[in-house]
Amino acid sequence: MSNLISSGALRIIAFVGFICLSLLLTGWSTRRSRGTSGFFVAGRNLSPSQNGLALAGDFMSAGSFLGVTGLVSLFGFDGIVYQVGFIAGWIMIMLIVAEPVRNCGKYTLSDVVALRLRSRGVRAATSGSSLLISLAYLLAQLVGGGALASLLLPIGTNAAILLIGVLMIAYVLFGGMVAATYVQIVKAVLVWTAGAVLVLLALAHFSFDLGALFNKARLSSLHPAQYFLPGGYFKDPLDTLSLALALVLGTAGLPHVMTRFYTVPSAVAARKSAKIGLIVMTSFAAMMIVLGFSASAIVGPAAILAASTSGNSAITLLATTLGGGAGSLGGEVLLACVSAIAFATILAVVSGIMISSASTISHDIFGQLFSGSGNKERRQVVIAKIATIVFGAVAMGLALLVKTFNVAFLVGLAFAIAASANLPVILFSMYWRRFTDRGAVAAVLAGTLSSICLVLLGPAVIGAKGIIFKDSTPPFWLSNPGLLSIPVGFIAGWAGSLTTRRKTVDDSFDAQQLRMLSGLGAEAASEH
Repeated sequence: MSNLISSGALRIIAFVGFICLSLLLTGWSTRRSRGTSGFFVAGRNLSPSQNGLALAGDFMSAGSFLGVTGLVSLFGFDGIVYQVGFIAGWIMIMLIVAEPVRNCGKYTLSDVVALRLRSRGVRAATSGSSLLISLAYLLAQLVGGGALASLLLPIGTNAAILLIGVLMIAYVLFGGMVAATYVQIVKAVLVWTAGAVLVLLALAHFSFDLGALFNKARLSSLHPAQYFLPGGYFKDPLDTLSLALALVLGTAGLPHVMTRFYTVPSAVAARKSAKIGLIVMTSFAAMMIVLGFSASAIVGPAAILAASTSGNSAITLLATTLGGGAGSLGGEVLLACVSAIAFATILAVVSGIMISSASTISHDIFGQLFSGSGNKERRQVVIAKIATIVFGAVAMGLALLVKTFNVAFLVGLAFAIAASANLPVILFSMYWRRFTDRGAVAAVLAGTLSSICLVLLGPAVIGAKGIIFKDSTPPFWLSNPGLLSIPVGFIAGWAGSLTTRRKTVDDSFDAQQLRMLSGLGAEAASEH
């Protein structure tokens, strides 16, 4: 095979090809993202299938494509916990969140709560927690994406972080939600297709005998007797339960996920898009589990750990092997495709987070808290674009500062705050008549602060696997604080509401219920 291919030229070609395609989509999106509604929520004109694919794209992150596959390959059963947790979270979204959010909200998650609880304190608290979640999740994606890109492509970590950040800003700045959505759709199709092709090749390796594949995966694993049993990766059952709770409940509190339900014309379309997204996600999750077992059976844990102690290289090694091995044309072509698609997953996810953050800063903070109802919507788009540049630059700077740390705790922090602060406020505001402004602020503050404190005191930050005091025992033993912080958030919202009285609560609740259940007064789609 030529040195040109062996040096990674195919990966560069595939990588540049996706960037060119995404920039073309951004240019095409510019004309469709005019106006406030067009920029923030794509004019609410996306079809359920389009939004469903975009929602599935949020699930198909680099963590699912590379990380979960690696965990399954090394630890078997325990690696499946992440996939099951995410899927269960999406089921809850489809059943009790998607339609009410579409009917009650406008541009951001805070709009859902503010429809009934109109105080500035509630808007400030919910927008603050949303920004904190977005920043934590964005930092984790930038640092993790930079490290992965530097492994898959011939560029350094710093350059990879800056490149991802600049492209993220460009997508949102020029194309708004339309560009972020179509980049996400293209990415979802590419990732799903790549997964299907690799699954077919892996099954063909075992003559389409799934039992033989699983048996070989178990025998090739580091601990065959434990491979299909819990406890290989998560040693503490309470830690597993805490993580599962955060994943299941936190998904419904992620701002960039909930914002997507505003991009369709009606609540019915929101439910349909959630259903389509769930079908795509479930099939993708099943494929990633099969590929994890395939990597264990075909590549082997020794080779996977030699390439990356986290297991993130499992799927790239599997692709190379299935294509004919390192140095072969087929192996290099598959590796190039998988590498470019992995990079695409990072770009698409951070773009969705960025547009959600810009909407929060422009619409919630400047549009509602500082300028009130007098702030023209056209001005909000200008502020959103400025916020995109500033927030993106800050995120890139912070990512460069913390790139050497294990930032996995940031993902746990984002889900913990989403489940402990945002979800209680969303559910209470939509389904509990006695919920008040004080209860909302109490829930957000208690859920956010408890999540942050417990994460900082836990093993993800302190101890052998943490960032500081590696010789010390962490004061809090759970890696994810969800088991404690989620009840704290709900209890604080309940207690805060019971200690206040407000005459207009019943009237506002009835008005909200009418809009939530019937769609009367819900934001309409804009004209093309």
